[in-house]
Amino acid sequence: MSGVLVVAEHLQGKLRDVTRELVTAARELGGPVSVVVIAREPRPLAEGANLEGVDEVLAVSAGRDEFENDVYQAVLEGIVAEKSPEAVLAGFTVSSMGYAPALAAKLGTSFASDVFALAREGEALVATRAFYGSKVHAELELPTKPGTPAVVLLRPTVWAPAEGAGQAVITETTVDVGPSRARHLEFVEAPVSDVDITTADFLLSIGRGIGERENVERFARLAEKMGATLSVSRPLVDAGWMPSARQVGQSGKTVKPKVYLALGISGAVQHLAGMKSSGTIIAVNTDPEAAIFGVAQYGAVLDVFELAGELEKLY
Repeated sequence: MSGVLVVAEHLQGKLRDVTRELVTAARELGGPVSVVVIAREPRPLAEGANLEGVDEVLAVSAGRDEFENDVYQAVLEGIVAEKSPEAVLAGFTVSSMGYAPALAAKLGTSFASDVFALAREGEALVATRAFYGSKVHAELELPTKPGTPAVVLLRPTVWAPAEGAGQAVITETTVDVGPSRARHLEFVEAPVSDVDITTADFLLSIGRGIGERENVERFARLAEKMGATLSVSRPLVDAGWMPSARQVGQSGKTVKPKVYLALGISGAVQHLAGMKSSGTIIAVNTDPEAAIFGVAQYGAVLDVFELAGELEKLY
């Protein structure tokens, strides 16, 4: 097939959003796009993966309903041998890290994880990722040849999810990979949160610049008046002022709203890694040297309480 092979990710019978994002990234590279769905009963998931721009969906019946890393590795080894893709794309998730590095090592191919930009240059892919706690960004040249594909894990939420139904050929097959060495015990649901900041179009995000815990409520009310969702930087979570579900950053949530309004956030590299792909970034800080201004389209050196007062008058 050459082209790009996308590995669909699913959980409890539903495709995860990262699958649609992978399809978008694959389409940008050009060439045929195939999506492989691995599950005990893959057909319903395969139909959901039949998105615009996808040429073929491989519905592989293997293993159990739950994710099994060695099953994925064995199935993908077989598909690479049969289809000879130039690249294998998967999400940079806990599940993919369970099989993708081993797959690349077994195939003797190039590998990159946490990639947030990807382009084709001649006979190679150029993957951009961060090093040293996001202090440095580097471009990695990954050679690609049919049968020895680059294995690349893409950071979720960076690419827009693919939309629209496709007209792909769905090919069904059954693969006997033998018993898995993994043992699924149970699903443990994440604590229920009152909000999912990753789906918000407008985030009003606050940091240490708000001063005291008592001021959080003021900015929460302001966010509500403005039609925004309140999010925070890590220091406010570490201090116990806000729950971790509201945290933006490398150790929190990666977000990509249409508008990101950062108030009193200096812009530590971990925070920037979680929000710099936002559509429009507006930063307000009293420090003109704050790192947040380096990624903002609009900025103001201003006291956040002065701005809050003016916004409260408007809303």
